[in-house]
Amino acid sequence: MITLVLTNRNRDLRIVKNCLQSLQQQTNNNFVVFLVDYGSDTAYQLQLVQLVQEYPQIQYIECPVQGQLWHKCRAINMALQQTTTPYFIVGDIDLIFAPDFIKKATELAKPDTVHYFQYGFLSQQESFLNKDFNSYQIAFKGNEEVTGTTLFPTVKLKELRGYDEFYHGWGAEDTDVHIRMKNAGLKVIFYDKEILLKHQWHPKVYRSKQSTHPFHSLLERINHVYMLQTQSTKRTVVNQNQDWGKIALLSDYEILTKVDYVLQLKATVLEVNAVLAQMANFRDELIYLEITAVSGVEKVKNQLKIIVGKKYQPVYDMDTVNNLLLETIIKQYRNNPYDYSFNRQKNIIQFKMYFQS
Repeated sequence: MITLVLTNRNRDLRIVKNCLQSLQQQTNNNFVVFLVDYGSDTAYQLQLVQLVQEYPQIQYIECPVQGQLWHKCRAINMALQQTTTPYFIVGDIDLIFAPDFIKKATELAKPDTVHYFQYGFLSQQESFLNKDFNSYQIAFKGNEEVTGTTLFPTVKLKELRGYDEFYHGWGAEDTDVHIRMKNAGLKVIFYDKEILLKHQWHPKVYRSKQSTHPFHSLLERINHVYMLQTQSTKRTVVNQNQDWGKIALLSDYEILTKVDYVLQLKATVLEVNAVLAQMANFRDELIYLEITAVSGVEKVKNQLKIIVGKKYQPVYDMDTVNNLLLETIIKQYRNNPYDYSFNRQKNIIQFKMYFQS
């Protein structure tokens, strides 16, 4: 028996419905499906719940993490922690599955082997048509570097403590787990004998300067280098210093309304570095940080002090402050309930976190 997990944040409901419908039409029904919604907009989640009710076989996990970075690895691991079947598949909410996909995955499943499946990518025009799986004409095929849908022996993936929850945003988490499986002695095989997965077109989601959602400008590049270090140091087990696959409960996030301390800071090196260090001292407290940019006048004064050799106040630009804060969250506090926004128009960061003991 196989468990399949799908992760989602604000994906077009038409795409989601096509995916779930293709799973309902499987020739082999001996599988479990988890759909983990990680922080879609609240209004969207209400619509998603209504859609999921049409598919009673879906086990739905809703995470109230709207003000957080996208965290696919944690979402996957939530389902993995609850999995009791011998095999576990990480899928993609953008896919349409061939009717025989589960049947073929069941045939391929082996305790010492990982399989991942070739994608057939649909064009924009083709994606909006209503067809059966075989009638969809693919625009191009993915190669072995497209690692999004993978079949694992569950016990082996759990031994390695699941997907590495360092990875936030997009990129490298799927390749990372393949590397660690190889390092642990398993075979990793690319299945390309037939197209069993067709990927629906959707527009790429680019960050808007008007958006206040958390975004780290270098995170995808850091993820890639981190993955290369996993490879070169032959890592297998991860998530060793923090819980993994921790469920984001609504009750944990309702506490974000009860602020214990408000800290209003300027984006100076001294204030920002101090508060990053101070975080380690908070216990069972909700801290609200508001960080604003240093004014142009203050920056001019600093430059004059530098010229005449006087002591000056070193400052950060707001993008640097944003990146430093998000890195600190990722490395040390990613399981804590938090809410984060960066208004780039007003140059202000607002951040709430409950520091658990």
